[in-house]
Amino acid sequence: MTSITDEEEEVRTKTERFAQWLMDRAEKKEAKETSLEALMKFNIFLSIGTLVAVAGATVADYLMMAYLWI
Repeated sequence: MTSITDEEEEVRTKTERFAQWLMDRAEKKEAKETSLEALMKFNIFLSIGTLVAVAGATVADYLMMAYLWI
């Protein structure tokens, strides 16, 4: 009977280690997703900033052309 108990202990230990590995993997995946979300937000911020800068430069050009025409 002792050998069966030892085997059960070993199986539980393997199962616990596998469960711990799964939890660690999930935490790493969440951390990676969080950093990707931050990069995506930063990318959107830069894209909007670029669009505003280009649109602002274009508007300034048109205003200058209109001023010089008058």
